[in-house]
Amino acid sequence: MKAILLLHRAVFALCLTTLAMPLLATGTGSEAEGNRKTVRGYIRDENGEELIGATIFVESLNLGTATNFYGFYSLSLDPGAYKLTFSYMGYQAITQTVDLSVDNKVIDISLQPATELLEEVQVTAERQDANVQKIEMGIEKVEIKNIKKIPLLMGEADIIKSIQLLPGVQVVGEGGSGFYVRGGGVDQNLILLDDATVYNVSHLGGFFSVFNSDAVKNVELYKGSTPARYGGRLSSVLDVRAAEGNTENYTVEGGIGLPISSRLTVKGPIVKGKSSFIVSGRRTYIDLFFPVAGKLLDQPELENSKLHFHDFNAKVNYIINDNNRVFLSGYFGRDVVGFGDLFVMDYGNTTGT
Repeated sequence: MKAILLLHRAVFALCLTTLAMPLLATGTGSEAEGNRKTVRGYIRDENGEELIGATIFVESLNLGTATNFYGFYSLSLDPGAYKLTFSYMGYQAITQTVDLSVDNKVIDISLQPATELLEEVQVTAERQDANVQKIEMGIEKVEIKNIKKIPLLMGEADIIKSIQLLPGVQVVGEGGSGFYVRGGGVDQNLILLDDATVYNVSHLGGFFSVFNSDAVKNVELYKGSTPARYGGRLSSVLDVRAAEGNTENYTVEGGIGLPISSRLTVKGPIVKGKSSFIVSGRRTYIDLFFPVAGKLLDQPELENSKLHFHDFNAKVNYIINDNNRVFLSGYFGRDVVGFGDLFVMDYGNTTGT
């Protein structure tokens, strides 16, 4: 009987010890929590309004908290010194160093609005009905200076190939100089140089266009709503305007496109401030290499082959008054293509205005 009583006491003591262990552990944790320090306070704006959801961030610990509905915050940390950043959307952030080595801290923060100066915005509009009087739909205006920024083919800026990069315009084929506009055929495009129709717009079967970029001032492509002065075409109108020269100074410019072609342009005044001229020419010289290549390769046909073009632009401009002027514009081009004695093609363009 005595043995049973001792056994009961031992089991009871074991149960008490088991139940007491969580309490002992809790007591130890509370003691650890008691060593931590707290920083607390309110965050308000410059008018004393509590800021809800303002953030308090300790960068060194990657730890933070936010204010409640009353603008109050509380953050418990281990003893030490910390940099706290107080921020709120639309307000200037504040960073303060807080020493929690000894005591808890109460820090109230007042945030100032963040102001940013914007540059002036100008809004302009045309007078009523001006958009109806000057309607221009489906027109693409291309400045010659932008065409010259496009990567060059053998040193030559090509106007037709630049047009082929515009939306709604498709390339005829590899190396071709024609173009399709919105599904129309090549022959449905009206191409003008100073109001004169150009029927053949390519040199050497499409390798170059007939337009010398040094002698061109402006390019406009009408893809729809073509003005009546053009007479109407099913597909598009490409209106190219030649440069008018310089009424003040003489200038000479040119270029060598190895190993294909060279060009030279001269412009200047006839009577200063009153009239001007421009002359521009191009010539390919790849045919000069054929005799040498034919001898090296022992190909007589290649030695006697021909492959070159030349063209010439000229324009004279005379200013009568502010509202009237007279100009003479002309284009002269020639292509020669031949292979030995088998065939020779000699063709060209001539336009004048």
